[in-house]
Amino acid sequence: MPQIKPITELRNTNEISEICHKKGEPIFITKNGYGDLVIMSIETYERQLGLVDVYKKLAEAETQIAQGVPLLEGTEVFKKLRDKYVREKI
Repeated sequence: MPQIKPITELRNTNEISEICHKKGEPIFITKNGYGDLVIMSIETYERQLGLVDVYKKLAEAETQIAQGVPLLEGTEVFKKLRDKYVREKI
């Protein structure tokens, strides 16, 4: 469940930081009873950015499928990746 705190509680930065890190989710800050800010740890922020990137790529793939772009076989894709990135053992 999301944490909601009034802006006056930002004075206690150590407590807010601990909550962000312990819960692993954003804290919503209100001002005069209305939503104003969102505070989160860097780890949570980076996780959110990663999810946004995945959703963006999925939407792009769905668009390509809808446009009739041919699909690639998984084995073919992995073979190309191995050929490109795996160095030969001597």
